[in-house]
Amino acid sequence: MDSLQAQDQQHGGLLTMAWPADAAPAPELSVVVPIYDEEENIPVLYERLTGALAALGIGYEIIAVDDGSHDRSFAFLRELARADRRLRVVRFRRNFGQTAAFTAGFERARGDVVVTIDADLQNDPADIPRLLEKIAEGYDVVSGWRAHRQDAFWNRRLPSIIANRLISLVTGLRLHDYGCSLKAYRREVVQDLQLYGELHRFIPAIASWQGVQVAELAVNHEPRRFGSSKYGIGRTLRVMLDLMTVRFLLSYATRPMQIFGLVGLLLSGVGGLILGYLGFVRLVLGEPISARPLTLLGVLVMVLGIQFISIGLLGEMIVRSARGGQQNSIYRVREELNADAVPAD
Repeated sequence: MDSLQAQDQQHGGLLTMAWPADAAPAPELSVVVPIYDEEENIPVLYERLTGALAALGIGYEIIAVDDGSHDRSFAFLRELARADRRLRVVRFRRNFGQTAAFTAGFERARGDVVVTIDADLQNDPADIPRLLEKIAEGYDVVSGWRAHRQDAFWNRRLPSIIANRLISLVTGLRLHDYGCSLKAYRREVVQDLQLYGELHRFIPAIASWQGVQVAELAVNHEPRRFGSSKYGIGRTLRVMLDLMTVRFLLSYATRPMQIFGLVGLLLSGVGGLILGYLGFVRLVLGEPISARPLTLLGVLVMVLGIQFISIGLLGEMIVRSARGGQQNSIYRVREELNADAVPAD
């Protein structure tokens, strides 16, 4: 540490701790840890995680993302980062959510393999070597499965079971546990993902749609020792909404006209048949149609059909104009420690 000179640099409101460029060789493994109010867990997690990683005998880095914690989580991380340059810390300006935390970690990861793990001590770092062994077999994504989950049944496990089955049905990738944060990815799978909302849990499904090989591995799960869960039953509803988004993205993200145009044509066809029938009644049979509810229905369905077709056309224009554009960041960073390891764009 004596030969390392820290200097504060201000770049667009981002405070970083800079070190010599040759002091941080590229690691083989990156571990991304989202953290939100986990001050009691951090020292234990760091000890267990570094112990498991040191036993691998390979170069590694730990990217801890403080997602706007209100407790002393960042203070603990700062002290650990001062003593261990393999620990890189990203501090958000406020709580942006787990998806944003994973995205920040993925964007900064330099290892050939990226492992994600929760900071609540319920995931076991000792399972990481088993995930890497599965990656070495040729898989691109290995998803952990909490086969013996140590959580309450009614408000945690039951909603999770229902959600996992529904997600598997909708996405076509059958996994027992989409919600387990302990996962391993080849870096090329996650480095260009555009995530938002709660989409981090759908990464295996999105990756599978891109043609990568996905495996599932039973992992240990421990009861929470400190703090409390940040997620309740309301999160299940948000996941369901994001599931609809994923279904659309997997099938029609680059061809919105295929879905909106199809609905528009069906509605326009139904409206055309109704109005055609009413035209026959008025012109051939000579009966009045202005007071018939069917007239309003026919006009309404026809207008809706035209609107859906217009939405499809606008979607096509947006998709084509967005290609090659730069994605707006879904998070804002207040401070980074050991940030010299962040690769240049």
